[in-house]
Amino acid sequence: MRRDPTRPPASVLAGAAVALVGLFSAKDNQSDPKLDLLAAAVEAHGGRVAGRHVQRRGVSHGGAAKMTEPFSRRTLLSAGRAREIAQACRAAEVDVVVFVNPLTHHQRVALSDMFGCFVISGEDLSAPGR
Repeated sequence: MRRDPTRPPASVLAGAAVALVGLFSAKDNQSDPKLDLLAAAVEAHGGRVAGRHVQRRGVSHGGAAKMTEPFSRRTLLSAGRAREIAQACRAAEVDVVVFVNPLTHHQRVALSDMFGCFVISGEDLSAPGR
């Protein structure tokens, strides 16, 4: 059985430079604690946090009714923010990007292609067999 390269086992984090990414509502004042928890999980698996990136979904981009929705179904992020994160990942030679948010298979593939590295969700760090 062929392993999906966008869903590596958590052991891939061992010794890896890792970027943390999260999409948060502008009203969510817990983004830093959520990123801190994710950083602790990454470090527990042997990864080294090389950067943190946050995309806020605010009232100015579509109204309060859309604050919890992703900017893009393909990447979760706005196109500009996704490009910024991709550039930062390449500049920092990031090996793995870990999202706070759950990701679909298609999002993992699109983001992995865009960022040039493995892309996983924090959920993968606690999944059985990972």
